[in-house]
Amino acid sequence: MTHTEITRTNCRQCDTEVHGIDGRYACPLCGWVSHWSQGHSVLPTEVDDREWDR
Repeated sequence: MTHTEITRTNCRQCDTEVHGIDGRYACPLCGWVSHWSQGHSVLPTEVDDREWDR
């Protein structure tokens, strides 16, 4: 299991403080979402998902 971190930044559209996980954000006020590649860690693949129905 990897370590995850709760992070925070200001929304790039409306400047509201938003919180996310490992540098990935979504603003509940205006709908801005950071690009998946801008996080602090590599996202797991479907092979890493234990619940994936093979």
